[in-house]
Amino acid sequence: MNYFLTLGLILLIYISLWFIISIFKKRNDIADVAWGLGFVLLAWVSFFLVGHSSFRGLIICILVSIWGLRLAWHIYNRNKGKMEDYRYLAWRKEWGKWFYIRSYLQVYILQGVLLFLIVLPVLIINRNIGQDINILDIFGILVWIVGFSFESIGDKQLSKFISNPVNKGKIMQNGLWKYTRHPNYFGEVTQWWGIWFVALSVPFGLLSIIGPITITILILKVSGIPLLEKKMEESPEFAKYKKRTSKFIPLPPKISN
Repeated sequence: MNYFLTLGLILLIYISLWFIISIFKKRNDIADVAWGLGFVLLAWVSFFLVGHSSFRGLIICILVSIWGLRLAWHIYNRNKGKMEDYRYLAWRKEWGKWFYIRSYLQVYILQGVLLFLIVLPVLIINRNIGQDINILDIFGILVWIVGFSFESIGDKQLSKFISNPVNKGKIMQNGLWKYTRHPNYFGEVTQWWGIWFVALSVPFGLLSIIGPITITILILKVSGIPLLEKKMEESPEFAKYKKRTSKFIPLPPKISN
């Protein structure tokens, strides 16, 4: 069976199982936990599916696993013991009798399509043995490390801030959050550009640019920053924070007049 078709079918089964779990759990936000784990699944399945292995592919699978497992664990702990995420609660009310159909199509199937597009650099790396590790691979891995550091440290700083009752209703403005309003999102996007740089070392790797472009658009224009900042606007601190702090790329904060 075709390499990409096989991986697509495996992903379809995976997201369908999570949809069934969401019905029993009565919360759609478990799709956020499934997100990171789905990348880990496709990375390793594609690695073993081709019948050969490469050191480059092994490194990338390990990097994807570190990212995906950390993200899934972080989201699981963030949601544990709390109500369903506000975004999914709103859709639950809005979709009414069409809730289950729209959940499957607009949450799980759509997420699967986006996941497949974003993970393309990994799939292409694993499909090709390629040459030995080169300077481009090292550069890509270094870019990934920068991205992972921003995402993991940013998440940890925010979790610590939110866990303090004194900060209820306030906005995190210290640590990495002093230089960008979304260090975790910047980190996630940066990691996928790093993996794409590694993909440039194998045949057709250039074409997998659709992966980092997809995650960049998704974070900047669709479900990442726009939705979160809409909620952040509820805080009276946000206007000054927005004026002073870079939206995405880390930059020194602007000095207020």
